[in-house]
Amino acid sequence: MEQAAGSAQDAHSVPVCYRHPDRETGVRCTRCERPICPECMVSASVGFQCPDCVRGGSGTGHAPQASRPRTIAGGTVTSDPRLLTKILIGINLAVFIAIQADRSLLDDVVLYGAWPPKPFAPTSGVAGGEWYRFVTSMFSHEEYWHIGFNMLSLWWVGGPLEAALGRARYLAVYFVSGLAGGALTYLLASPSTASLGASGAIFGLFGATAVLMRRLNYDMRPVIALLVINLIFTFNPAMHISWPAHIGGLVAGVVTGYAMVHAPRERRSLVQYGTCAVVLALAVALVLVRTAQLT
Repeated sequence: MEQAAGSAQDAHSVPVCYRHPDRETGVRCTRCERPICPECMVSASVGFQCPDCVRGGSGTGHAPQASRPRTIAGGTVTSDPRLLTKILIGINLAVFIAIQADRSLLDDVVLYGAWPPKPFAPTSGVAGGEWYRFVTSMFSHEEYWHIGFNMLSLWWVGGPLEAALGRARYLAVYFVSGLAGGALTYLLASPSTASLGASGAIFGLFGATAVLMRRLNYDMRPVIALLVINLIFTFNPAMHISWPAHIGGLVAGVVTGYAMVHAPRERRSLVQYGTCAVVLALAVALVLVRTAQLT
């Protein structure tokens, strides 16, 4: 009986991380003395501090953000690393429900070049000045299988990438990839062909994930296999998929993703967001060229 009681007492005396109660630890924050696990340890001048104490200020006169834990891309580590992914999925689902309730809404949100074609006027579509369609089409889906497949992909790929890059950089890769895919679609597709879906942005996340895994020396076979499978579907004529959106998004994701994880620390933000600006500028140039052709 004494041995059993002693064992139970010893088990209860082992401290656990205050943020992750399932993890035992022998390290405490040097400021508040709460137990912290390796994931929550922030290196300080003496020992380690917990994320809450770091956020509250180091007590040394330095700005609180100077000691915040950072992702590999320089983003701030957050308590909910999938928040933006959840919001993006929520927006897509809300737009899908609205389209199912009123199919006429599709006419206002899909991406197409121009209708009717020259010489008829006035012309609607991107060539008619409706550039907002590049954004609205990124969040629009008509078929259940389409939104189901895209949202599952966004959850599987987007969540880990958001945690690795940080929110602002993740959102930049997402939108730049989606807009680049839309620009290439506008350039190469028939002006009367309508396209919609988050696939361009999601392919950009695939590309950025591949770059990140290469940077971390992870096994790239799973992501390569996933990319190959998606590309097979992309170029299958029976699927009626807009391949320019996928390829444009993939290329933009690779380029911006490389900038995110390989930018030198001393000029990190300049290189990262500068690269995004360059890709966006090239996309705008493609749009201007195609608009000149259609008008």
